[in-house]
Amino acid sequence: MADSLVDALPYIDFGYDETGVRQAVLSMIDEETKRYKPTKNYLENFPQLNMTAFETPLLCSEVERVQNRQAMEMMSMKRYELPAPTAGKLTDFSAWSEAVENSMAQLEHQYVRICNLNLMDKYGTTAWKAYNTVLVEMMQTSNHRLQELRKQIQEINWRRKNSQTVAGEKLKQLSDNWVELVSKNYEIERICVDLETEICEMQKQLSKSETSTENESTA
Repeated sequence: MADSLVDALPYIDFGYDETGVRQAVLSMIDEETKRYKPTKNYLENFPQLNMTAFETPLLCSEVERVQNRQAMEMMSMKRYELPAPTAGKLTDFSAWSEAVENSMAQLEHQYVRICNLNLMDKYGTTAWKAYNTVLVEMMQTSNHRLQELRKQIQEINWRRKNSQTVAGEKLKQLSDNWVELVSKNYEIERICVDLETEICEMQKQLSKSETSTENESTA
């Protein structure tokens, strides 16, 4: 690929809105895009996309349920029930043991819930305030970082504008010097041509004078 010199100076360049400029730029872009390789079916060089990478049996069953327009199964509350032994097992010791163990598990679960509620009632407000304080500090840190980034961006843009303005003045000075030198060279060339013409005329006159003098001497 040929080396390209990007010399755009957007802060000092003008003429982008002139007639034909946009079309010229689009034609240059179109010409460059035609050199892209590959230009057709650019995905053929990439591996086949795995559409099932994140599928799980549960996800597949849920998708199938939605496609079949079936309602979601209700959450089973059986684990929270306290069923007594059936009529046929009222004298069965193992059935009563199972029922007692189930009730103990339910009581323990309720006790844990009560403990959590008591902890939340005692420390929830303080914990929530502390959490909000952390969020405020995070927000302040993010805002401070944002302001720093904006300041850096503004500083970079200012330096770019300043450097391009200085470069623009230098380019204008060089352009004026070039025009002046070209004009002087043209003037010098014109004077040289005039001098050459004058010299030729003088040489012709001198030649005629010498010829005339020789003729007079011969006569």
